[in-house]
Formats: sequence, structure tokens, C-alpha cells
Amino acid sequence: MEWVETSAKTVDSATELALDELGVAEADAEIQVLEEPKPGLFGRVRGSARVKARVAPRTPRPKQDGRRRRGKGQDSGSGADKSVSGDRPESSDGQRKSDDQKSRTKASPKTSAKDEGPKADRKDAANQAAGSSAKNEKSRGARNHNKNDNGEREMMPGDEQVQVGCAFLQGLVDAFGLNAEVDGELREDGILAFEVRGEGLGLLIGPGLGTLDSVQEVCRNAIQHVAEGREYGKVRLDVAGARSDRTAALEEFTKAESASVIDSGEEVILEPMSRMDRKVVHDLVAGLDDLDTESVGEEPRRRIVIRPA
Repeated sequence: MEWVETSAKTVDSATELALDELGVAEADAEIQVLEEPKPGLFGRVRGSARVKARVAPRTPRPKQDGRRRRGKGQDSGSGADKSVSGDRPESSDGQRKSDDQKSRTKASPKTSAKDEGPKADRKDAANQAAGSSAKNEKSRGARNHNKNDNGEREMMPGDEQVQVGCAFLQGLVDAFGLNAEVDGELREDGILAFEVRGEGLGLLIGPGLGTLDSVQEVCRNAIQHVAEGREYGKVRLDVAGARSDRTAALEEFTKAESASVIDSGEEVILEPMSRMDRKVVHDLVAGLDDLDTESVGEEPRRRIVIRPA
């Protein structure tokens, strides 16, 4: 995933802009502060904050140790019998012969055969651990192989990105029994755009595009899994034009609210929005003069404030 760079009055605001642009939560992003605002006279702040962020690469799962550890003091059946018999008081010869007979019976091949179960389990667990280790080594080797001489990650071929995304989406559409077509392209601006066209696709959209955003994130995860450490484009998914229509309506609404802020000089607090919708508002207001935006609140009630700069 490529880095995105944003700037704002504070580090928190710049970070929020970057997260909105990436479309992920802070826990799923890698963030670096490039510049912080400097204090000036009378408590004023000079300059602005700059941060860069990207979607955090997925790390492999840690190896699972399948070996079973024997508890302290646990011995084999014969050892346990020896310790028990050693603690017994001396008795007559007949009693000792009887105890010896019992000891030989416990150490017989039948008893040893019963112990083969735990041994087999330990052997299987060891083989599984070895297989997991080899798989992790192979995964790490693939990621290292996908780095250039400067240690930077290589770019996943555009055709492969489109093919993986389309295959995942077409499989999802077929699994739902929907009649739809899937198209995709890697645009010049680095956006990996996919579109699902057909009839009766409301199941993939959901209220407020909630389901659409979730499908988009799962599609991104599918591409990331195949990328194996390589860079890939920023995934954008539209279903039956729902995102395009919502974006157009949201832009018109934002322009009207921005004009109100300019006329009145007072800030406006918008209704709670999804991360994708907040990004649309941030991007549009950033192109206007004398206005600033900030995201406030906690998910899922996070909203945007438009105020004079």
C-alpha cells in the first residue's frame, strides 16, 4: 500500500485526514509524523502538522508449538511403580514375590501399547509444528523476495491486481445467486476501481452503503493476501452506481453547508458519517478557501465540523 501524506493544524487532525483517505481504522494503519506545528507568540501556533500513513502490512501468524511438555516430576509407568514400591515397608518373601509379579504385569507389552497413543499424538503435533514453521519460512522468503535493492516493496502487476479483485467479487456475486457483471481497472491515480453492475444488488449495498464498504474491505484483504508483501492500489468498489450517486449528492450537500459557514462565520456540525463519506467531505472542503474541517466523536457516531479557517 502506498503512503499518503496529509497536513492540518494539529497532528491529530492530520492523522484523521490520512485515516479517512485510507479508509481504515487507526489500529490498521502505520502512521509517521513528518512535521509538528511550532509554538509562537501569545500562544499562537506557527506552521502546520504533516503526517504520512499507509495500511499496515499484515504479519504472519506466530508459529504454534505443538510439542507437549511433560510436567515436572512425571515419569514413565515403570518409574512410578519403582517409587511407590520403594516407599513400601519390607514384608515377607511371599508379599515381595506378589509385588514383583504386579510390577512385571504393569511393565508388560500390553501396557506399553497403551502408551503409543500419547506418543503418536506428540509425533503428529511435532510434524504439524514443523510444517507450520516451513510455511512461515516460505512466506517470509516470498516477502523478502518482493523487495528491491533499496529494501522497498515491489509493485504488484496491475493486471494481477485487477484479476484477483474481479475473481473475488465474481465469486461473491455467484455465491449470492445474483446476476451481475464485475469490471475493474487500475487508474493512473493509483485507485484500483471495481464496479458490479446488474439488477437487484441491494443486498451488496446495505443501509448507508454499510454492506458495500464491508465488501470493499474484504476485497482489499483478498488482494493483500495474494500480494504477499507487494504494493497494490487503493481499492474502491461501486455497486450499481450507488457510491457514485451518494458521492454526488454528498458533494452538493457539502457545498451548501460550506457556503453557509462562509456567510455566517459560524461552524457547522454535520450528522454522523461513515469513514468513506467523511473523506468526501474532507477532500471537497480542502479545495475551498478560508474553511477547515475536523472529525470529532467516536465511531459509529463520528462526525465532521466545518468551520472558518
